[in-house]
Amino acid sequence: MPPLNGKVALVTGASSGIGRATAQALGRLGVKQMLTGRSEERLTKLAAELEPETAWLPADLIDPAQVDRLVPETLQRFGRIDIVLANAGIYVSGDIKDGDPDAWDRLIATNVNSVFRLVRSALPHLIGQGSGDILVTSSISGHLAIYWEPVYSASKHAIQSFVHGLRRQLVTTGVRVGAVAPGIVLNELFGVTDPAEIEQKANAGAGLRSEDVAEAIIFMLTRPQNVTIRDLVMLPRAQEL
Repeated sequence: MPPLNGKVALVTGASSGIGRATAQALGRLGVKQMLTGRSEERLTKLAAELEPETAWLPADLIDPAQVDRLVPETLQRFGRIDIVLANAGIYVSGDIKDGDPDAWDRLIATNVNSVFRLVRSALPHLIGQGSGDILVTSSISGHLAIYWEPVYSASKHAIQSFVHGLRRQLVTTGVRVGAVAPGIVLNELFGVTDPAEIEQKANAGAGLRSEDVAEAIIFMLTRPQNVTIRDLVMLPRAQEL
């Protein structure tokens, strides 16, 4: 298994959920990290738990100017980037007839536009060094149009199309591109925060832990360099979708 020790990762949405769990997993493997998220307090606390070469940069990715800072700040701090985990996202569900278009705009800005901008910003560096991994947190909603969350599903369908097209553009560059698409994840994004409830539902097969998704991301990153996992779809055992 190729070692990740000493590599540099830029992780968005690191202050909670999948991003936080992945940052912890990467830290245990000796990865240097730039962590971003909206909560400076949470980022500071998380960075203190990880290996010394961990930096953080509070950012709200609804704002394009804040997205555009991330790659330059990471390169200034570490001199290189090996892993880009575009994980930040927000969730909106409900019937379209009752929906809030402003909430939809915020969702698209975060789940779609910020990913496009972040990846575009990182590409010159990754292509120039001839290596790197771009991983995007998608969803089972990117593979199915789920009727109770049509706008969220649309955002993840956009991500899937982006990942597939980008991968084909980069096949000769040494840069790998993939998406991890979980089903129900028992974390703050979906309103589940009580550790006992998380364990009870996970043990019943009713949801995934954030740590389960983090393990899948580590698996993708540690495949031999001749292997690209374009899509990794993972579901709780009892999820019917």
